[in-house]
Amino acid sequence: MTNMTDIKEGTSLELKIEFVGKKGDGVVKKDDFVIFVPNTKKDETYKVKITKVLNKVAFAEVEK
Repeated sequence: MTNMTDIKEGTSLELKIEFVGKKGDGVVKKDDFVIFVPNTKKDETYKVKITKVLNKVAFAEVEK
């Protein structure tokens, strides 16, 4: 299981999108940490790269 210490800028993770938010970004929750991934679909699994980490939120992009 991924925990907050695993979530750093530049880290690659495989994540399953739990739902799509109001702005269209895929959302994953890990240990009270929220990761937003644009251009994704609910229930799909993606390999993503963390691009920005804030206090309890991170942003990622799908790796190509």
